[in-house]
Amino acid sequence: MAERTGERSGIDRYFRISERGSSVSREVRGGLVTFVTMAYIVVLNPLILGSFSADDTGAKRDALGDILPVGQVAAVTALVAGVMTILMGVVANYPFAMAAGLGINALVAVTIAPQMTWPAAMGLVLVNGIVVLILVVTGVRTMVFNAVPPQLKAAIAVGIGLFIALIGLVDAGFVRRVPDAANTTVPVSLGINGSIASWPTAVFVAGLIIMAVLVARNVKGAILIGVLATTVLSIVVEAIVGVGPSQGVNPRGWNLGYPALPDDVADLPDLSLLGQVSFDAWTQVPAITAALLVFTLVLTDFFDTIGTMTGLGKEAGLIGRDGQLPNVGRTLFVDGVGAVAGGAASASSNTVYIESAAGIAEGARTGLANVVTGLLFLAAMFFTPLYEVVPVEAAAPALVVVGALMIRQITEIDFADFSIALPAFLTIIVMPFTFSIANGIGVGFISYVLIRLATGRARQVHPLMWAVAVAFVAYFVVGPLESLLG
Repeated sequence: MAERTGERSGIDRYFRISERGSSVSREVRGGLVTFVTMAYIVVLNPLILGSFSADDTGAKRDALGDILPVGQVAAVTALVAGVMTILMGVVANYPFAMAAGLGINALVAVTIAPQMTWPAAMGLVLVNGIVVLILVVTGVRTMVFNAVPPQLKAAIAVGIGLFIALIGLVDAGFVRRVPDAANTTVPVSLGINGSIASWPTAVFVAGLIIMAVLVARNVKGAILIGVLATTVLSIVVEAIVGVGPSQGVNPRGWNLGYPALPDDVADLPDLSLLGQVSFDAWTQVPAITAALLVFTLVLTDFFDTIGTMTGLGKEAGLIGRDGQLPNVGRTLFVDGVGAVAGGAASASSNTVYIESAAGIAEGARTGLANVVTGLLFLAAMFFTPLYEVVPVEAAAPALVVVGALMIRQITEIDFADFSIALPAFLTIIVMPFTFSIANGIGVGFISYVLIRLATGRARQVHPLMWAVAVAFVAYFVVGPLESLLG
């Protein structure tokens, strides 16, 4: 018994569990919730980057017509997410899980790969990671993080809360794009034709109610219990009704994950994509094109991470009285390594995930939660058929609940001062409206600097904020800039 107590105290000392007001059970529970909430990436990333067959009309091909097989992308997605999440927990000691970044993977698949080979495209992702690491080592990334005014940091956290909630609503089919949006002023609507109109979305609503009641009653493990209860409900509904999967053709079906017992429980992962990377992009496209693509990747990666870490840190109560996140340099360094690892494995850049907020809401405060999440990702390489039983409609309620928890930080913003109210407001609304954390930060930073300049308070702006604002202006006009310089 004494040996077991010593072991526990050793874990406690290393991860500073008691110091942060947590416990081993809360960390384990939080790590499990984070995994359940973001496990969809192992299914979604292969659908964004990969293809089932080169004969598919919608296959994502590179300049030579080659594809990345879905099964291979799934394997490296889980592998890199697992390794990087554990590394973040052990090195930085924060409950910030990592996985292939949404947005960046779409940029790679839709914009970059068609201009070159897949190895060359992943080579640009790797170069992006190297540049980010240089910015971390030189201290530039940390200085930029610390230069952001506290009220804008609060706005970033609120914007991420709305963004997370919107992701949950869209994933569950509660909010959908209007099919003929070009001929209407309403781009999105409630469900289908103004009604939830599908069993999966109804299950999401029931799950949201269950989870909301549990959280309101301060039940331990409320989010995890809610996800598991909703999964059971979805299995029962599917067994009775037989909705079937969506697969892009059945709008009333289950979006990602299918709530039915799989034929197989385990399968060996195919890691053939490891190391399939090259630096030939600079010879396959004009040098200025390659440089602008790297610039876009760096800026997106850079500020997606800063924004996400700000929101997660504030939600976890880890931001100090000075408005800074302790040991932020280690966190940013591991995130940079994630970009390198993602490119080298053809999984796309790995970055901190906003869904980590679900685990934080469940009580996670240390890197031990990350170790749990990372181990589950590594296990996912072998048990993909099993965890696919959890439909995204069962995990989506957690994102909405977490969004509601994060928006509380809006009270830290002084909306009586319009010079901060407008930049904060733009930061908050642009994130969900454009489905991009980086876009929200960029618009907020630019408007903050311009208003300070126009009102004679330019000296109140940190020099790095000026540099970042200029970089974001270039980021937003990168298309015309590329055409001009090309």
